[in-house]
Amino acid sequence: MSSNPATTPEPQAQDPVLFTEVPSGRGRRIGLAMLNSPQTLNGLSLPMCRLLDERLQAWADDDRIVAVVLRGAGDKAFCAGGDLHNLYRSMLDSPAGDAWANVQARTFFETEYRLDYQIHRYAKPVLCWGSGIVMGGGVGLMLGASHRLVTPTTRFAMPEVTIGLYPDVAGTWMLSRLPRGIGEFLAFTGAQLGAADCLHYGMADRMCDADGFDALMVALGAVDWADQAANHAAQVDVVLDDLQIAAPEPGPLQRHASRIREACGRADFLRIGADIAVWKRDADPWLARAATTFLAGSPGSARLSFTLLNRARRQSLADVFRMEYIASLHCCAEPDFREGIRALLIDKDKSPRWRPATLEQASPDWVRRFLAQPWPAGQVHPLADLGT
Repeated sequence: MSSNPATTPEPQAQDPVLFTEVPSGRGRRIGLAMLNSPQTLNGLSLPMCRLLDERLQAWADDDRIVAVVLRGAGDKAFCAGGDLHNLYRSMLDSPAGDAWANVQARTFFETEYRLDYQIHRYAKPVLCWGSGIVMGGGVGLMLGASHRLVTPTTRFAMPEVTIGLYPDVAGTWMLSRLPRGIGEFLAFTGAQLGAADCLHYGMADRMCDADGFDALMVALGAVDWADQAANHAAQVDVVLDDLQIAAPEPGPLQRHASRIREACGRADFLRIGADIAVWKRDADPWLARAATTFLAGSPGSARLSFTLLNRARRQSLADVFRMEYIASLHCCAEPDFREGIRALLIDKDKSPRWRPATLEQASPDWVRRFLAQPWPAGQVHPLADLGT
């Protein structure tokens, strides 16, 4: 299932993803996939997921392709999240409370999670140019790449608490493997991280100049690739050794790590919330902004994140994707996700009416509905074949 550059049509400017095969040493090629929706900060749509999934599979089977590069069009963002407008419309068209009735949501999350899982398990080097905004669905694409590159402009976050969702796309898997308390804090507050914190906490691998993408592609194009595919990742490392720049001074997450771990590393959900709320008046603007976001966010999202992170610590990556698929479908059937999108993107009044309205109301009993399989009895999980 290999593509032939001589017969592959030239990508059109309106295509949601632009694919290019860049010539490299010894007749090899670099597969370049560029998300092409700069007007939406390269928000990830269902057609984009399908195109990426199909092309990555084709490149995996093409011996001439030695590495894949992911980037976003424009300078502002790699990918700022998923296609919330279409999800919102699908929620309006589906019966409330029926998590299996929303076919659009079922299709989108299955396709997106399969794509993300493919990147995690890809046999060839995958370089993600995570410059500018990297949030939500963009984190899902970047997370599984073998070489995750950030720049001084990187703004990395999982801000789903502001829209009534939770850190999906294996976000619960990532956050649950950070030092205890750090993941809870990021999920509850959607706090933005720069390159320094991403590197320190293992969410990125290298830092490059923001205008260094062309130099990266030139350097990859000049590599004399080894015959053995097993050596290609090491050859990419050599390229990046020459292009990386020194990390900046420690970021705010690293500077406040001890306070955050003390406050958020406990098993008491309500106590964590109370301790974060105190930081609304903190002298550090980053902490104060994080607390303000938490207090304005969905209490149900915080409880769901807390529950899923605890479960994800004991699960494989494939099991986490299966758990998140169930939770995401329930989010589309419950009121908060729809209300969060309405308040932020549709009516833009930024005054969501959350249900449950308080952390106390977002109880362990309330959150159990997000863990129940929504499909008819006897049907297997749509992601059952991902692995163990």
